[in-house]
Amino acid sequence: MSTIKNLYPKNVWGIFHDLTQIPRPSKKEQAAAEYAKKFGEKLGLKTIVDEIGNVIISKPATPGLENRMGIVLQAHLDMVPQKNSDKVHDFEKDPIETMIDGEWVTANGTTLGADNGIGVAAALAVLASDDLVHGPLEALLTIDEETGMTGAFELKSGVLKGDILLNLDSEDEGELYIGCAGGMNTSGSFDYKQVGSPAGYLAYQLILRGLKGGHSGLDINLGRGNAIKLMNRFLWEATKKMDLKIASFEGGSLRNAIPREAFVTVLVKESKKSELEKLVSEFNKVFIHEYQGAEPNLSFSTKPVDVPEKVMHEEAQDRFIKMVYGIPNGVMRMSAEMPEIVETSINLAIVKAIKGEVSALCLIRSSVDSAKFNVGNATQAVMELAGATVIHDGTYPGWKPNLNSPILKTMKTVYNDKFGKVPEIKVIHAGLECGIIGDAYPEMDLISFGPTIRFPHSPDEKINIKTVGLFWDYLVETLKAAPVK
Repeated sequence: MSTIKNLYPKNVWGIFHDLTQIPRPSKKEQAAAEYAKKFGEKLGLKTIVDEIGNVIISKPATPGLENRMGIVLQAHLDMVPQKNSDKVHDFEKDPIETMIDGEWVTANGTTLGADNGIGVAAALAVLASDDLVHGPLEALLTIDEETGMTGAFELKSGVLKGDILLNLDSEDEGELYIGCAGGMNTSGSFDYKQVGSPAGYLAYQLILRGLKGGHSGLDINLGRGNAIKLMNRFLWEATKKMDLKIASFEGGSLRNAIPREAFVTVLVKESKKSELEKLVSEFNKVFIHEYQGAEPNLSFSTKPVDVPEKVMHEEAQDRFIKMVYGIPNGVMRMSAEMPEIVETSINLAIVKAIKGEVSALCLIRSSVDSAKFNVGNATQAVMELAGATVIHDGTYPGWKPNLNSPILKTMKTVYNDKFGKVPEIKVIHAGLECGIIGDAYPEMDLISFGPTIRFPHSPDEKINIKTVGLFWDYLVETLKAAPVK
């Protein structure tokens, strides 16, 4: 275990260390919520847990600053549970093993949980500090942000009293986010006929691993490979060249993470064994060549396994491969107003074909609602052509930028005064809770910022140590400079 508790600022890193010791994958973050609840109660602050499980803690203004606009510090308690395939780790029981790696803090083979544990730690550190100057404060710590933004969706109007919400869930220090993309899940499924495995066939597991994966919003434009798409590409060619039979297919694990790994069990005639191994080797070289630079650790291989009892019927196998090939994936359109920002994208996140059922899940993001639904319709069309039943759900709104925001003006001035430069103003191609909370509190002024985090939603997740200090100092000065009502 690294000594992250000794890093600056110690109050923030100490609380973050506590959070790394508390298992808190999405939908299993009750222990983290209880930690936050007891934290507030121990300070003697008004602390409530709402009906859905969000923790809300209130702190009075520094004497003399009661006339300042109330500020809500908002972060989410859950984290994305991703690990390398060779890492033994139970996210519901085991603590995160943190490591200091030069200028960064990372984890040993798993996601770190800085997204958004560092935001939670900063909010709690503000509540615990007795030497900060600030107006009325509230901390809103939500549940289940990563898999459905459930906490934000279920937040009731009238619970919060603040005028300004500072979302502490952005991942580039020196940038202020004033808008975000909305999103929607599109899933399809169909049952398929299985037949007995034929005699004279050998079974192999195809293994595609080593991809970087990453956040399906922030990293979708980085040219990384999607393990599901690459594996299916191989199956398309292999089934045309030999009598290949699929017994099972498993790729991806989270709706908001680019798939890093895919595993398929196939059967091939004994006489085609060498041909299969050769084709896997050729595709491994092709993939490495195409993704050189973007995916340096990509690996495609095969190993013998026991012959399963059943395989997919040939007709279902054909529909399955065509469906996966046809589902859109990646960046669909860049923003016309801000060409460096992705407007619309889709991540083919999870595909399974196991025991007679095919299922596929995509997460579609867009800052333009009509474009989001258009991509959803295109995906639905492909799935239905393959005989799948399609469901659209989990729709959440985007957050429309407000360039006349009072807190934006304040934070630009504070940053310039403290660091000698103006922060970058951006819209993010990811789902922040700001859009949902803004629906419930339409008069609230919203902004998002944070320290620098790289490769969230993957085992390569890391947070830059220096920027945590800069983020904290900026937050403290922002609270001091809160506008008067």
